[in-house]
Amino acid sequence: MSHSAEPLPMTARRSGPLTGEAQVPGDKSISHRALILGALSVGETHITGLLEGQDVLDTAAAMRAFGAQVERLGEGEWRVNGVGVGGFAEPEGVIDCGNSGTGVRLIMGAMATTPITATFTGDASLSRRPMGRVTDPLELFGCEVTAREGKRLPLTIKGASEPVPVRYKTPVASAQIKSAVLLAGLNAPGETVVIESEPTRDHTERMLAGFGAAITTETAAEGNVIILKGRPELKPQPVAVPRDPSSAAFPVAAALIVPGSEIRVPGVSRNPTRDGLYVTLLEMGADIRFENQREEGGEPVADLVVRHGPLKGVTVPAERAASMIDEFPILSVIACFAEGTTVMQGVHELRVKESDRIDAMAVGLRANGAEVEDTQDTMTVHGKGGLDGGATCATHLDHRIAMSFLVAGLASHQPISVDDGGPIATSFPDFLPLMRGLGAQID
Repeated sequence: MSHSAEPLPMTARRSGPLTGEAQVPGDKSISHRALILGALSVGETHITGLLEGQDVLDTAAAMRAFGAQVERLGEGEWRVNGVGVGGFAEPEGVIDCGNSGTGVRLIMGAMATTPITATFTGDASLSRRPMGRVTDPLELFGCEVTAREGKRLPLTIKGASEPVPVRYKTPVASAQIKSAVLLAGLNAPGETVVIESEPTRDHTERMLAGFGAAITTETAAEGNVIILKGRPELKPQPVAVPRDPSSAAFPVAAALIVPGSEIRVPGVSRNPTRDGLYVTLLEMGADIRFENQREEGGEPVADLVVRHGPLKGVTVPAERAASMIDEFPILSVIACFAEGTTVMQGVHELRVKESDRIDAMAVGLRANGAEVEDTQDTMTVHGKGGLDGGATCATHLDHRIAMSFLVAGLASHQPISVDDGGPIATSFPDFLPLMRGLGAQID
């Protein structure tokens, strides 16, 4: 479903035990990066397991607009013939990134040090999200940015004709900011340095190294120091995209809260910068086994076996937030079915995602009978081992909000509805058939 489609209301009802295998889609973060680095390489990059949600398809279209040849060969199988670092052509039209904050921010970084001009736009949700956190460091390279008030989309970047390398300390823990700066640094001479006080997902660093860039990460008193040598010739690579741990969180959560459930989720990324939810679930007493642990495409993966069982409330420390930032909405649902209080700390970044995810979840869960408190940087759920249900929740064009409330409805006493499940297609186009195949009652 495109981001301009009519609303698609959905309702989830209390379900029997969920069983079977959940083949969740490819990792969204890695899919975006595979397309972009393939486009910045010289030659042909072959990608398997690519997520074919709308967000990633918008990035594929953007790479075509910048001159790369991007072709779908089969389900999840794509070929990218790149133009090389600094080889982007000026696009003829506006680059529409739909609902994807990752896509637009990484693409802006990839073109900011090439002497071309591009205008970026997105859907209503993306157009509300702040871009200054990325465009401010990009301007240090020498590009020029023109945007609406508040540095929001639509936004135009005139790439730097004579880019300079940058040393930048990220003001917040954000893999998007880090990645945008590193991608811009590819076409700047000398060394571009990014310093992050808290480690964030490291897919960009892993993939840059795989494509032949000279990149190192050092641990210093000020945090992680990532050093990239500019103007490499990136060499095309086969990329096997592991399955997305953020998408896997939804069937995993459903199995944990629906009595009698047992499911298997194969091939899920266990990247330590993305593993915070699973660390937290184990602390809550979740029955999760990690089998067949291995490495695919430079990323650690495992098969997850998940069974329903009792859960207890825990405190999630702020330093874990960056490794599970997309999973807090579904964790807040799981916390309702635990016994005791779950405190989520360091979650302020959720205020500026596709929606204000803290507010959206707190309002919706309260409407369904949960006891929830929130501040700017925390969310607290007083778990009572279940949820009343019975309400319709606003998704605010946010795929993770929609899926979280639908999972909640599978174990609540009364059905839970969402006003629009359409945005789910941006990250998890097969969510409905997959969940129904496990036994979920969603219509």
